[in-house]
Amino acid sequence: MRERGARYGKALAALGAASALTAGAAVAAGPAAAATPAGQTESARYVALGDSYTSGPGIPEQTGGDCARSSVNYPSLTAAKLGQKSFKDVSCSGATTNDMWNTQAGSAGPQLDALGKQTRLVTVGIGGNDIGFGTIIGSCAVLSAGDPTGAPCKKQYTAADGSDVLAQRINDAAPKIAKVLKAVHERAPYAKVALVGYPSIMPDNGTSCFPSVPIAAGDAPYLRDTEKRLNTMLQQQARAAHVRYVDTYGPTVGHDVCTPAADRWVEGAQPESPAAPFHPNAKGEAAMAGAVYGVVRG
Repeated sequence: MRERGARYGKALAALGAASALTAGAAVAAGPAAAATPAGQTESARYVALGDSYTSGPGIPEQTGGDCARSSVNYPSLTAAKLGQKSFKDVSCSGATTNDMWNTQAGSAGPQLDALGKQTRLVTVGIGGNDIGFGTIIGSCAVLSAGDPTGAPCKKQYTAADGSDVLAQRINDAAPKIAKVLKAVHERAPYAKVALVGYPSIMPDNGTSCFPSVPIAAGDAPYLRDTEKRLNTMLQQQARAAHVRYVDTYGPTVGHDVCTPAADRWVEGAQPESPAAPFHPNAKGEAAMAGAVYGVVRG
């Protein structure tokens, strides 16, 4: 029991850092800044926008300063696969849809400002922080200690009327995604646009691996279903905006936080490969790059 408690405590400590990374990286921002007219300055032909699942925090080599951006994240690998040398990655850990228009992480300017009439490809990976990814994972981890075989997190996010709070957050995020995609079209009118979904984080079969990953048995399928609901919303918004959707969930099933380290593409609460907790490692980013390339090539 002592060993189990120690493992759980270490997992929670690591998870606290991850929550700060995803939920707290963005500085407070005021109202959305006025749009900079597209095409005023030379822009890259491929521009990547997104949050930490795009930027690749913790994966060597880190080149994005406060944004925790990796040189081998999926945008960089996609650019290399495409042979695209005119490339700019402005993804930033902690980003929400608001940060498409606002300054984030100290010196990171509005992500949409990287777009222009010269841009021919845009990938967008956003939405997780709009529903509170870091806070959700942190809360679920803490609650799992008191009821490891139950579903305390699901209970926490069930409203008094029986509705699912996280499902409502996803619904509320839908128009925000639509607004981002509309702005991308306006800033980069000649670009091919791809909205990138999130990879498989929890086991797709609904199992858990408590305490190495501090998520209660009943909450593992709940969080899996929540992520699938988020990805479904993103796919629907991509279709409505007439942009491509990149499914990164399907190609990463079987490589979630509970798989053995050699086969794991998304790290757990205590990463064994360089990455942020509950985020893709280098293999995960490579898998995501393969999915993106398959959708945008040509």
